[in-house]
Amino acid sequence: MIAYRHGHRPLHEYLRLHARRTPDKAAVVWYGRRISWAELDDLSDRFAQSLRDRGIGQGDVVALFLHNCPQYLIAHFGVQKLGAIVSPCNPDARAYELEHQLSELDASAIVAGEELLKVVLGSHAMRTVAHVYAVRSGAMLPATLAMDVPACLRLPHEGAPPLPACTIDFADALAAAGPFEPIDTIAMDDVALMAYTSGSTGLPKGAMISYECALYKTAVSADSFGVGADDVVLADVALHHISGMMTGLALPVYAGATVVLLNRFDATAVLQAIEACKVTWWYTMAPSLPSVMACDDAASYDLSTLRTTVGTSFGVPLSQALAARWSRFANGCLVYEAGYGLSETHTCDTLMPPNAIKWGTNGKPAPGVELRIVDLETGRDLPPGQRGEILLRSPIRYKGYWLQREATEAMLKDGWLRTGDVGVVDEEGYLTFLGRTKEMIKVWSYSVFPEEVEAILGLHPDVRQAAVVGLPDPDRGEAVQAYVVLKDEAAARVRAGQTKDRADQKIIEWCLQHMSHYKVPRRVIFRSGLPSSENGKVLRRMLREAGGPSPSSFAIN
Repeated sequence: MIAYRHGHRPLHEYLRLHARRTPDKAAVVWYGRRISWAELDDLSDRFAQSLRDRGIGQGDVVALFLHNCPQYLIAHFGVQKLGAIVSPCNPDARAYELEHQLSELDASAIVAGEELLKVVLGSHAMRTVAHVYAVRSGAMLPATLAMDVPACLRLPHEGAPPLPACTIDFADALAAAGPFEPIDTIAMDDVALMAYTSGSTGLPKGAMISYECALYKTAVSADSFGVGADDVVLADVALHHISGMMTGLALPVYAGATVVLLNRFDATAVLQAIEACKVTWWYTMAPSLPSVMACDDAASYDLSTLRTTVGTSFGVPLSQALAARWSRFANGCLVYEAGYGLSETHTCDTLMPPNAIKWGTNGKPAPGVELRIVDLETGRDLPPGQRGEILLRSPIRYKGYWLQREATEAMLKDGWLRTGDVGVVDEEGYLTFLGRTKEMIKVWSYSVFPEEVEAILGLHPDVRQAAVVGLPDPDRGEAVQAYVVLKDEAAARVRAGQTKDRADQKIIEWCLQHMSHYKVPRRVIFRSGLPSSENGKVLRRMLREAGGPSPSSFAIN
């Protein structure tokens, strides 16, 4: 049984409690602008009322299409205070990708950054989304900046073009909203969050996460990480990603800690934030550490308040050697791998014990979580030291995928959740994550689904057929490699040796305009045909085993 710090209640009620107990304490610091608990509570109340005024209520879905900013937290908790469902969207998504999520959810509203409105308004899903809130992320910046601000953020004194007439100015909506009367009909088992993820195959699916699941996982994480009300947490990982949401949004609100929020990772801004805001705890991706240490004036910053750095290995492993380098650089702070988890479970299924770090592993099951390793073919339990599929079970019932009964059933096995991941558990109970059982590709911290990239490539006027695989990449973890069969006219141009007509380069440039950057193939290889089974299914395994391009193929890096 988990001993929750302020009771068994939704996280937005923790926010309200902090606003009453410590109203003037900083909840968020945004490049030097301090937003108190009372202000965050009031602004999220106002957003809840703005939604209510527009007919949105309990069970409706509101999508968030934003880079990190205070308005993200305001919107997230405002939606949940109303009993509506938050569904984060990747701000790198293109119209085609956004359409899939918004259409499947039948979203009632979307909150979007002004720089992303073109994507939103160009989406066919706008035929069903009734309300578009437009956010000027720079509007809440202070007059005097405490750290470097990304060039993409417009400063408050800089002129801004008018927002499209069909949108609602987020700031104006908050100012106009009346008092919010909280509802008392929210059940802990209600869906609070719809996190889009892969499941095991196919297009992204909406994993339904309850208020109780979010509270439970946040509580065990806060206890394991040792984060309390006196901590100052630095958040540079994207809030739409489940790991960034946990560490930059849920964890500070549960613990009553102050979060120093960055719009995105910037090595110099990290150093400035730690010094200026006296940061004590930082979660980041492992590649961030060498980037920060490589700054020209890195040694001139005072990092003495930084007590703990928790990281996730993506591209660059968080090795013992890298941890030792960072610890020496940051005045002896504790450094370790965070753990392992799924979006479907609100992450943190395993956590590294900070007092018993075991390098090369992903820690032990979180309190209440059970973990098994089973044979990939027979499903029988395997002893320590043998690799197999990771199965998970927790005290909180897994709610499944939105409108995807078959996918939900495929993920469950006698009450256990099949992760689709391969791992091994040692004699001491430490899990080591080894890879994916399916064909999903992990690029940096993102999951890339071959079927989705192939579907988008199929929209290209020169492409007849495409298959996508992931190959090891020293910087990204994996890189997307596309095998493309061109239509006859385009293939003839390639065969004719029209090298100035760089069809491969043009396809990659086209992809940059039609899909998120991490999904864009790093290499395109042309083939006359693709290996397939008798029923016509493309055998990606054969392409992956072939590795690089054949002598008759050409590719770009």
